[in-house]
Amino acid sequence: MITAVDHVQLAAPPGSEDRLRAYYVDVLAMSELPKPHPLAAHGGCWFQSGTAQVHLGVEEDFRPARKAHPGLRVTGIEHYAARLRAHGAPVEWDENLPGYRRFYSYDPVGNRLEFLEPLGAA
Repeated sequence: MITAVDHVQLAAPPGSEDRLRAYYVDVLAMSELPKPHPLAAHGGCWFQSGTAQVHLGVEEDFRPARKAHPGLRVTGIEHYAARLRAHGAPVEWDENLPGYRRFYSYDPVGNRLEFLEPLGAA
């Protein structure tokens, strides 16, 4: 039986770690996690907020996925959308999921991210 998602792995191009850190730490307010020594040599970076982890691994022939994405649950979704806009990130609202407010955005390398909050949770 699966009880939780431990982390989501996304790809990133070589040399993009500083841009990813600026986005995931400064914009999304996540904390960077140290990668285990054997994995650190491969590049990339890991981030966490609460129990949610996003790992970004270097892929030589990187192409961001156009449809695949992690769904990140947030509190205060309007505030979160405003925070992303203030940092120049796009915010695309989508009202097609009953029971949730949600929007999509993209990290600096083009990975699609979904941000959602259950209705009535604010």
